[in-house]
Amino acid sequence: MVPVDYYIILSAILFTIGAMGVLIRRNPLIIFMSIELMLNAGNLAFVAFSNMHKSFSGQIFVFFVIAVAAAEVAVGLALIVEIFKTKKNINIDEMNSLKG
Repeated sequence: MVPVDYYIILSAILFTIGAMGVLIRRNPLIIFMSIELMLNAGNLAFVAFSNMHKSFSGQIFVFFVIAVAAAEVAVGLALIVEIFKTKKNINIDEMNSLKG
């Protein structure tokens, strides 16, 4: 049996990697992947604490977080595709407004 502390440490490491990806990288696809990594790190912590307390409430919450993350990815990728079609560039530094 793996202690809960190991899961929490892994979750913190994954969240830190995701946060650094959001802050350092300028590619929107990498930023979306980093946000997904941060959400999955939070999900790992929820499941670990849920297992520790022998309840399913954390796992149910993780189900809803995954559903919201899937919707976020669909909308985000649609925005990236539309911005690329209009501006022919998806550099984050050059996108300071959503005007066409």
